[in-house]
Amino acid sequence: MRAIVTVIGKDRVGIIASVCSLLAESGVNILDISQTILQEYLTMIMLVDTSGCTISFIELVNSLELRGKEQGLAIRIQREDIFLAMHRI
Repeated sequence: MRAIVTVIGKDRVGIIASVCSLLAESGVNILDISQTILQEYLTMIMLVDTSGCTISFIELVNSLELRGKEQGLAIRIQREDIFLAMHRI
């Protein structure tokens, strides 16, 4: 299954590495990534493949949210079909 990961927060060294390492440790493959710095804020969107994920999707959601809270970021993941349906309206 493909999913969309979004990361928003104040920019600092190591954000991308932290999020990508958590995904890699969970067996999630990053298919595409886009990031932008708007003044001092980072916005990042990733398209990922969760078919090789070693934990449940809910556990992945919780892990990403926890990592975000620890680092003062908003990190969300949504299944691609739900993301597309929400943005089609």
